[in-house]
Amino acid sequence: MKKLPRNVWAVTLTSFLTDVSSEMIVYVMPLFLANVLGVRTNIIGLIEGLAETTASLLKLFSGWLSDRLRSRKWITVAGYGLSAFAKPFLLIANSWGAVLAVRLTDRAGKGIRNSPRDALIADSIDETQRGLAFGLHRAGDTAGAALGLLIALIVVTLSQHSSATLSSNTFYLLVSISVIPAVLGVLALIVGAKDVPLKPGGKLPKLSLAGFDNRFKYFLLVVLIFTLGNSSDAFLVLRAQERGMSVSTIMAMILSFNILYALLSSPAGRLSDRVGRQRLIIAGWAVYGLVYLGFALAGAGWQVFGLYILYGAYYGLTEGVSKAFIADLVAPEQRGTAYGLYNAMVGVAALPASFVAGLLWQGAGSFGGFGPGAPFLFGAILALAASVMLGVGLRPARR
Repeated sequence: MKKLPRNVWAVTLTSFLTDVSSEMIVYVMPLFLANVLGVRTNIIGLIEGLAETTASLLKLFSGWLSDRLRSRKWITVAGYGLSAFAKPFLLIANSWGAVLAVRLTDRAGKGIRNSPRDALIADSIDETQRGLAFGLHRAGDTAGAALGLLIALIVVTLSQHSSATLSSNTFYLLVSISVIPAVLGVLALIVGAKDVPLKPGGKLPKLSLAGFDNRFKYFLLVVLIFTLGNSSDAFLVLRAQERGMSVSTIMAMILSFNILYALLSSPAGRLSDRVGRQRLIIAGWAVYGLVYLGFALAGAGWQVFGLYILYGAYYGLTEGVSKAFIADLVAPEQRGTAYGLYNAMVGVAALPASFVAGLLWQGAGSFGGFGPGAPFLFGAILALAASVMLGVGLRPARR
């Protein structure tokens, strides 16, 4: 850990601070839409799907641009800066259209920063520690999320105690506090990170799959299938509320999830350096499928609480490891574009995944037909199918 380069620590600190800011409000956003503005779940799914698709399509362009310019840092800074700029506008958002505009701007910032940021980490580290570096970054990111959620939990508890619905005053207070760490995160990146010079030569990448290894292309296909069943986590929050949990209990549940996620990320990344990334991704997707099946069948709030904590194991096993796996599959001069293509693929699937989940939820009936359990059953089936496809169809990468 001590030998990890400065860039890894600087980017990790920025992600930590940014997630303190973001996670204070992202999980209460669907509650604000549903409880305060009276928005239906299909519209909430549309908002989340459009926001994530916007981010992912921009990740494609920004990653490619960082390869073309052979520079990662300042594109990353611009993305974090745009997200920090967007947050205060939630204080005047009084319709779902206004919330959508803010979410699109915030996610545009994420889209601009993520691919160059991941490429900057990959450029800065030797392949023998690649899993550890990405695992540390995910751990820092998730630790920030846990702290942000803890702050949110304290604010919610003090302002409205055990109320089952979110008040507008509580939401606006959380937004106001969230601006501070967002700005500090941008400053940390400006001061702490620097570009890694890329070796000259080689063809400049095109904004397409042409020229990439077939293993990378197959991995994208399997990710697409998995993500079609991976609707926004907003539906997990709504499921918890639908099963009778209060806002403060929901915040405690998500905090516990992030603690497990943070604790697993670095060890999982380091383990992937030793036993291979593919095995851990398959294990993580299998956990996801089983947990989502549990969400579909859950009959009480305490069951949702326990399942959501286990959901952190899926993230811990896959998020950082998947980023390291992509670096294994592509050449250094293709990394920005590769991360962009990966994120774009996730984003293309995010819109139909969230919109379909909203429609499935909105339908009449109980589990077995349409209703709250249906989107989770759908996600479980696709996750388990993707696990099998990754295991049988992709030979291990040479590292």
